[in-house]
Amino acid sequence: MLSTLLAGFGLSASAGLNAYLPLLILALADRFTTIVELDQPYDLLSSNIGILVIMLILPVELILDKIARVDHLNDLVHSVIRPITAAVAFMAYASQDRDIHAVGAMTIGLLIGGAVHWLKAGTRPRISARTKGVGNPFISMIEDMLAIALSILAVFLPIAVVVALPLGAWLLTCSYRRMSSGESRLMSLLGSQQPPAGSAP
Repeated sequence: MLSTLLAGFGLSASAGLNAYLPLLILALADRFTTIVELDQPYDLLSSNIGILVIMLILPVELILDKIARVDHLNDLVHSVIRPITAAVAFMAYASQDRDIHAVGAMTIGLLIGGAVHWLKAGTRPRISARTKGVGNPFISMIEDMLAIALSILAVFLPIAVVVALPLGAWLLTCSYRRMSSGESRLMSLLGSQQPPAGSAP
């Protein structure tokens, strides 16, 4: 039960950053390994159609999330989608454990996925304004890498989520703070390329 909860926490947090990466990793693990055995109806995720649909939708979010201004619209659309996919991921993984009720898994997944999503969505406008849109693809890639790493650990080594989740949260909040406040190396490089105030154009 503990490992299931930890895996659910990791998958839900990942879905708050990217709605489809944790679903794809979970589906592939169910399809090609014996570590995950999703119960019905969640095994639809690992069906041919399920994997195909996820792989078709995933690139859309991966690309749109890296374009300034477009990423804000993408976040707005996913304000509902990410918490839902977080709940689905938690429920799907928990379907292997009879001690965890689907409603409980759904509730926790919605809360975790929603919290992570709103942290992400609430910070992006400040990053866009501070970096003039240049920082968006970089912070998006950090989010994607965290989502992938956390999802893989959640599925294959759930106990590692005890360390990975708070560590990932710290890394993410530090990245958000540094990027939105102009403390990052990227902002230093951008600042060094700007002409001094009062200089001729």
